[in-house]
Order: sequence, then C-alpha cells, then structure tokens
Amino acid sequence: MTDSTVRRFQEENARDENEREDEEEDELVCPECGGRLESDTERGETVCSECGLVVEEDEIDRGPEWRAFDSAEKDEKSRVGAPTTKMMHDEGLSTNIGWQDKDAYGNSLSSRQRQKMQRLRTWNERFRTRDSKERNLKQALGEIDRMASALGLPENVRETASVIYRRALDDDLLPGRSIEGVATASLYAAARQAGTPRSLDEVANVSRVGKDEIARTYRYVARELGLEIEPADPKSYVPRFASDLELSDEAERRARQLLDSAQKAGIHSGKSPVGLAAAAVYAASLLTNEKVTQNEVSEVADISEVTIRNRYHELLEAEEDIAT
Repeated sequence: MTDSTVRRFQEENARDENEREDEEEDELVCPECGGRLESDTERGETVCSECGLVVEEDEIDRGPEWRAFDSAEKDEKSRVGAPTTKMMHDEGLSTNIGWQDKDAYGNSLSSRQRQKMQRLRTWNERFRTRDSKERNLKQALGEIDRMASALGLPENVRETASVIYRRALDDDLLPGRSIEGVATASLYAAARQAGTPRSLDEVANVSRVGKDEIARTYRYVARELGLEIEPADPKSYVPRFASDLELSDEAERRARQLLDSAQKAGIHSGKSPVGLAAAAVYAASLLTNEKVTQNEVSEVADISEVTIRNRYHELLEAEEDIAT
C-alpha cells in the first residue's frame, strides 16, 4: 500500500469523524433557536433551555427506580449479580464451574481442555471449602436440600432451616451430635415455623438418623436457640392428606369442622396432631360418601390404623356432644 493510499484513508476517516461530531452537536442544540438542550428526567422530556421547545417526550428512564443518598446505600440496593442465599455454604458468592465439558457455543472440549477443566474444578472446590466450618456447612446444607426435596417443602422452609443450622454452628451446639441429626432437626423446626409441618416419622424416613435422635436434637436446638415454635395444628395436615387421597373440597371442609369440634371439646390435648388429622380426614370421607379405607389413610399419613380408629370414634363423639 502506497503512502498516497494511506493518506487518503486517513483523510476519509477524519472526515467521517468530523461528520459524526457535527451530527452529535446538532442533536444537542435546539432546531428553532440553536439554544442548548437539557433533559428533564422527572417529566421524561428533552427541552431547550432558551425558548422552552420540547424536542422529545415520553423518554424511557433507564435509571434505577430507587434512590440512594450515600455509597453504602447505593451498593446495598444494587441488583447486579445473583442474589445471596443462606442455602449455600458460601451464600452463593463464589464461582461455580459447571460439570458439562462444553464451551460457550455448546461444542465439546478436547481431551486436553477436559483435563484442564477437571483440575480447575478440583482447585475451585478446595478454595470454596478452605476450613472445617465451611466443609461442615456444605455437607449439612446439602442434606437439608435433599431432605426438603424428598418432603416437598418450599424454598422458604429450606432457607429458614439453613439459618437455624448456621445459628447452631455459630453457638457451638454441634459437639457430641451428628451433622445429619442437627440438619434434620433444623429442617423439622423450620417446617413447623412456616406452617407446613411434617411428622417425625415422615422426616425420619428421608433422614439418615433415627426418629429418637431427631426428636432429642430438635428439643435441644429449640431450647438453646430460643426458637418460638407453637404446637403443630392438626388442621395444617388436612390439605396435604386430602390432596393425596384425592378427596373433594367438601370432605376437606368437613374434616376441619370435626377438628374444630374436637378443640372445643378439649379432646385434642395430649393427642398426636397427625393422628387427629388422619382420623378427621377418614371420618369426613365417610360423612361425604367418598369411599376411602383406613389402610389408604394410614399409608398417606404414615400412622397405624388402630390410632385412626381410636381418634375417629373420639371425633364423632365430640361433635355429637357439641351438637346436643
């Protein structure tokens, strides 16, 4: 390429740049009087500061909808990045390398690249769990997530259980107790706090520890952390049992009425809320002519048929006494 050709290219680039600058200057001046244009963010308009001509209106406000008065408040309200969560041992702040051996375009990596990514995953995992506390948290929160998925518990219950476990770990309540036991007790307490309780038998079925250890650890954690947990309401079990048995809304409403009558008569004191709920659902299915056997209710509620029969007669007697 000759010097004259290079010079011509440079002149053309300079001319194009001057034209762009002229266009930008034209956009910043009023087309009527040549005055300076200003943006009115409150009204979404661009107006001339000299003659008041509205050049543009109904502009899109691309800024945040919140206000901040200092840098700390601005950082706190910023929504850049993924939200933090207590369900991960590092609160979701560290980097996570995926297990798929593919690049950004979906193409498979070469064997050399796969080996490199595997080494990076190994070192990344070591840096994410650098001390015993983080390893403890990682194992426990993984157990909480696994059990919550098996029990069909929502995300808010998992978040609460993670917070309870973190408090137990910070207060040094784990020595002498297993990680699985404290994690299970935290999930059981969180489910009761959220109004979506699960029975001890249900929790023990998905846990790696026994029912007695769960109950003992739960009482200890609740006492030491000062958790305010009300006794489980039998009516909170009714919707789940009725749904699993495919009962109608009328049967569910009738079961709630039977439990209300039992509460008024005072026969619910000292009784298992799961047993009362199962018996109420069974009695309601008979009263609404929906054929459900005691064995079906027993399997859904994970409680014996003998308990259902005993509570069933007590519920009907309580309703008759109130009616008379």
